[in-house]
Amino acid sequence: MNRLEVQGQVFELSPLRYTPSGVAVLEFLLSHESEVTEAGQPRRLAFTLAVVAMGDLAQMALTTSLGCTVRVQGFLAPVRKDSPKFRLHAQQIQQI
Repeated sequence: MNRLEVQGQVFELSPLRYTPSGVAVLEFLLSHESEVTEAGQPRRLAFTLAVVAMGDLAQMALTTSLGCTVRVQGFLAPVRKDSPKFRLHAQQIQQI
């Protein structure tokens, strides 16, 4: 199963664009900070994650502003075919 849910602040927001077939695309960076327990020890996490929203979800996400806290659910996919870099393809975005 390929499913990811992460919460963070919108760090960078690209302008809305459209694919050649007319599908809306909105890309943004999500800044996440948290503390988890690993092997019985606390571990502090801080990272940015590339997110892409497409179609109606991209249009709805336009109301999101920089610094806004959101919870994103979706799946990971390579940026391009055979790329070692991944980004989160949003299937649900909730403003917190």
